[in-house]
Amino acid sequence: MLSDQLAALALPLYLLAMVLEALVALQQQRYQYQWRDTFASLSMLVATGVVEILPKALALSAFVVLHEISPLRDVVERQWWAWVLLFFLDDITYYAFHRANHEVRLFWAGHVNHHSSEHLNFGTALRQGVGERLHKYLFWLWLPLLGFDALMLMTMMSLSLFYQFWVHTQWVDRLPDWFEAVFNTPSHHRVHHASNVRYLDRNHAGVLIVWDKWFGTFAAERPEDPCVYGLTTNLTSYNPVVVLTHEYAALARDVARAKKWGDRWRYLWNAPGWSHDGEDRRANVLRQGLPE
Repeated sequence: MLSDQLAALALPLYLLAMVLEALVALQQQRYQYQWRDTFASLSMLVATGVVEILPKALALSAFVVLHEISPLRDVVERQWWAWVLLFFLDDITYYAFHRANHEVRLFWAGHVNHHSSEHLNFGTALRQGVGERLHKYLFWLWLPLLGFDALMLMTMMSLSLFYQFWVHTQWVDRLPDWFEAVFNTPSHHRVHHASNVRYLDRNHAGVLIVWDKWFGTFAAERPEDPCVYGLTTNLTSYNPVVVLTHEYAALARDVARAKKWGDRWRYLWNAPGWSHDGEDRRANVLRQGLPE
């Protein structure tokens, strides 16, 4: 499939970019890479490739079946305008999927390892959310019903991920204002990876930042509040198994100690930070009273 060919071509480019960034950072004594952290990131990349095999195969089958029953299948036939339309529909779908990964704790458990590094670099871009692959494709099931075939969908998803790799860097300060206003950029994505209260669960964009601005999840990077990368409570281990499973384990412990089924359900589906018997540390709660 074309999307797999694109991924195979992109991976050597990603690794080369990571090596070059690390060498320049080392030369300038900007220690943005740490070998154990990078090893954990690459381990997550490998784990993602393994975990995704079955969900991706099932998604492809579902895309084909849903496309076959679409009343628009003979209208949408890879015309130029269909690709343009799909770009926007795919991008808002990614925004919804990514936002859900931050606002639903069960989904966050599968995405959190992407945020678990205390560094932001091209290696972090490869530190993919492993567990999120189990539910990811569910968000795209509506698109084949609009007449877009499986090849178009997988290709557009791959192109979006290719774009997103390059925003995981501290080397680019700000791009021209018109670009910053419309597109996801390194500045916007640094905010997304920051653990500062002001920046938590902000800037979920794939390619277009306009979705965050329209739906109230945008935050601009502020020089007076420099980004601090990682989690609100950082890991103390680089063990890939711990990196992959720590939030699932924490979620299981919280569900087990809840006495009511309603509270157990809320632990699964509320935003991270909710507690039935302690302080509410959800991002929107922590931000209350924060100066604009």
